[in-house]
Amino acid sequence: MNKQLSNRYFAAMCLTFILVVLLAYISLTSGVYKMTFTQVIDTFFRIHPSKDLDLIIFHLRLPRIVLAGLIGLGLAIAGGVLQGISRNPLADTGVLGINNGAGMAIVIFMFFVQGQVTNFNWKMIMLMPFFGLIGGLCSAFIIFFLVWKRGNLDTQKLLLTGIAIGTGLGACSMYISLKMKASDFEMATVWLAGSIYSANWSYVISMIPWFLICLPILIIKSNKLDLFRLSQDSLISLGVATEKEKAVLLFSSVGLVSACVSVAGSIGFIGLISPHIAKIIIGNKYKRILPLSGMIGMALVIGSDLIAKTIVAPAELPVGMIISIVGVPYFIYILIKK
Repeated sequence: MNKQLSNRYFAAMCLTFILVVLLAYISLTSGVYKMTFTQVIDTFFRIHPSKDLDLIIFHLRLPRIVLAGLIGLGLAIAGGVLQGISRNPLADTGVLGINNGAGMAIVIFMFFVQGQVTNFNWKMIMLMPFFGLIGGLCSAFIIFFLVWKRGNLDTQKLLLTGIAIGTGLGACSMYISLKMKASDFEMATVWLAGSIYSANWSYVISMIPWFLICLPILIIKSNKLDLFRLSQDSLISLGVATEKEKAVLLFSSVGLVSACVSVAGSIGFIGLISPHIAKIIIGNKYKRILPLSGMIGMALVIGSDLIAKTIVAPAELPVGMIISIVGVPYFIYILIKK
């Protein structure tokens, strides 16, 4: 049985990786200016370099694809961890209000440094995830505090509390953005909708430190999430420092979410859909669920961004809107089923 699961996990990871590469290639060659496979190879390997192709590939499309992949990876793994901590299959960074908490903190940051947040201001770009971390953690602590009951999370209240807090924080973010200058308001509005149209390598670099710190912690401690299915008494008898482990996992998850929100705004449902698909494919072991859900998340965001930038070309839709079209019906389906 274990061998079958291992083979299935390996096959799922390989197929998902191939899907990610395929979607990335289609996204790289699609758009207002279409490219052939030969042009892509010539540009990458410098066989027949062209300034126009260099601009399109290395400065416009490739950073956008990399950013979409990182966002999908981070949100999917963070969502899987939150489902494990809360023991609630409907838990998601967007549904629980953590995205909106991080988003509101970043909007406040943008409000106080109006006109200084640009694609090429390294200082501001690197600071945004820190503010997102503070906002996300505050939101998470408020929600978890309200649903804490006799040493345990009240999973029935978790969803409703998260939606309520998230909606309130989202409204506050919109109110603050209305107080901005016209140019900053436009930027904040597009960002709040969940968009990566202004992606560049600066945003990618700002995310990498958070992934290097938080991602290994979550993968290493993924086995702890399996133990959280047990009762509190059983965990204590096994010598598991439950609250400490949950705090480390929650902090690391919010760190990933903050990095994603800081560059793309609030993109929901990735952390809900990806772990569910992974569980259907390879079972309930989080050591396998988190890496596979991360790959599925990458495919979802890259594919959604591809649709967002081509379906009404030359105009673009926010990638968050495309994901919501799939995510909302899936959320309702799981809600009814559970």
